[in-house]
Amino acid sequence: MRYQIRHALVQYAADTILEDVNFEIHDNEKIAVVGRNGCGKTTLLKLIAGDLHMNNLDSDEEAGITMAGRQEIGFLRQISFEDGEISVEDEIKKTFSKVFEAENRMKEISEQLGENTEPRLLHEYDFLQKQMEALRGYTWKTDMEVMFQKFGFALEDLKRPIGEFSGGQQTKIAFIKLLLSRPDIMLLDEPTNHLDLPTIEWLEDYLKTYDKAVVIVSHDRMFLDRVIDVTYEIEYHRIKRYSGNYSAFMRQKEENLIKQEKDYEEQQKEIQRLTEWIEKWKNTPTKVAATRSKRMAIEHMVKVEKPRRFDTRSFKALFQPRLVSYTEVLSARKLKIGYDEVLSEVNFLLQKGERLAVLGENGKGKSTLLKTLVEILKPLGGSFRIGANVEMGYFDQQKAVLNDADPEQTVLMNFWDEYPHLMREDVRSALGAFLFSGEDVEKKMGQLSGGEKVRLELCKMFYTRPNLLILDEPTNHMDIIGKEALAQMLLDYSGTVLFVSHDRYFIKQIATGVLEFGKDEVRQYQGGYEAYLEEKRKREAGIIKDFAKKDGIGAGAANGHQASVNGRSSSSNGSAASKSSGGDAIEKKTVVNPGKIRSKLNRLMEKCEKQLEESEQRCAELKEQFADPSLETDYVKLMEIQKQIDEEEQKQEQLLEQMMEAEEELASLDN
Repeated sequence: MRYQIRHALVQYAADTILEDVNFEIHDNEKIAVVGRNGCGKTTLLKLIAGDLHMNNLDSDEEAGITMAGRQEIGFLRQISFEDGEISVEDEIKKTFSKVFEAENRMKEISEQLGENTEPRLLHEYDFLQKQMEALRGYTWKTDMEVMFQKFGFALEDLKRPIGEFSGGQQTKIAFIKLLLSRPDIMLLDEPTNHLDLPTIEWLEDYLKTYDKAVVIVSHDRMFLDRVIDVTYEIEYHRIKRYSGNYSAFMRQKEENLIKQEKDYEEQQKEIQRLTEWIEKWKNTPTKVAATRSKRMAIEHMVKVEKPRRFDTRSFKALFQPRLVSYTEVLSARKLKIGYDEVLSEVNFLLQKGERLAVLGENGKGKSTLLKTLVEILKPLGGSFRIGANVEMGYFDQQKAVLNDADPEQTVLMNFWDEYPHLMREDVRSALGAFLFSGEDVEKKMGQLSGGEKVRLELCKMFYTRPNLLILDEPTNHMDIIGKEALAQMLLDYSGTVLFVSHDRYFIKQIATGVLEFGKDEVRQYQGGYEAYLEEKRKREAGIIKDFAKKDGIGAGAANGHQASVNGRSSSSNGSAASKSSGGDAIEKKTVVNPGKIRSKLNRLMEKCEKQLEESEQRCAELKEQFADPSLETDYVKLMEIQKQIDEEEQKQEQLLEQMMEAEEELASLDN
């Protein structure tokens, strides 16, 4: 066991945040801490990090915190870099101070060993080598550069002063430093916020293979399902451990609740039966002993606590558009978006009732597109068209969270200022649908959490009953139940939705199409999120085109084969064949020959297998060179070898993918 909390009590003034908390971290567990907003998840992380202390440390009960030896705990706190003039590279290098110390000492020992070979120096050198391996000291620069690029930066950004970057970018740099420091226990609070999908997917793979412990607070359900193997839930100030990821936790919780309800009802029936028997016979002299026995049975029962249903309170409002739009709601043609220079050129069509998800890497222009469509920014070229009868509602999560309202203004008055014609009862009713009820409407704007500010802005937008919703990251700062409530609202909504989100579970629930900002182009995909992933995979594989280019399969044959796979007649290629041959007799000879295609695919398989074998051999030789003791301090050479190894491994992945595609094509022919 790495770390343990026993019977912890955490209070702020008179408010109890966590009560009787028992929490354990074992080996390399990946632990999720889940619960409603405000339940104490971040408080628990601060307790583990040592930023907070238990309120009952001096109590008589066995309460306290124990660790197995010295555990290095890494936690991403409020970002504040000491020197804004220092380069990003020099800031990140601070993470590797132990590596540089070991490296310098190894150089000193190497010089001393030329004159003195005493065992003490040899043992120290051997120890330092092992320390360098444990700290990944031989690959620190590669690790830094790869991770830096995975977080959306360019390598040249390493040379820029850290003060030139935005607050969000500085947060990413601090996150990179935390990951590179490789602590024994890594604490992550909403790590996927503001990361694009490719970075989130990379982070998933990184954390799954991380050889130490990670504790994560996140509302990204798909992220938790893919990374986590233990889940702790905080509810009603208490914490409970469940084995498995988020979905497994939800199943166990439901099963436990059903069992507890059943046990509670059965016990209550038994208590009622015994109580009625006692009441009936308590004044009968011959039943005194039996009455006392049954009373003792009730007193000594281990009482089953009355189960409390899940805390599923969330906003809910069934609203429909004020007007019905025409079929074509929004379209863009060669629309160039950006600020001073063009970020992307966009073509898309959004029709009534569709819910189009805008996905892609950060910095490509997703939010810029939305700002252009609502005329906050001017287009840099091309055009867009808003259809007839379209009434638009726009939500910007950044603006919502950074709300510039008077911090002393109440929620009630903030909403009322937006809709001054409403009666007080109407205002309270509208706010109540978004969980601002009772005294909550008198909360001051300066006291609201990020999630509460988001709910307030959504409430304002929905009250206008638009038929086109343009939403920029609406689920940021929401807990899982809040996200599911919003998803259900949008599923019930009969209007049209264009939204930016990085939450894959949310996208999977509601999207009917995808507009992807790729590296080189913006492309629209029909169908939901899973259909988009499948279509993208096929498109990237480019099976038929790759075969035609790389192995000499004729374009006509490739097209004909594709037609046969799709169940179409080979005559669908007749016009193309007649153009190249000029007659019906010749046209018949150009009908696709499955045997020929099978032969080509088999040859491609053999070719890939041979290239794969050669690449694996080359990779093995390079790894032997990398392990050569004579190169231990030749870092330039080591980096060059590592780069070649990476290139060979990437080549192997591409060859394996081609072989898999060829196998699928052969299977299609057989079918």
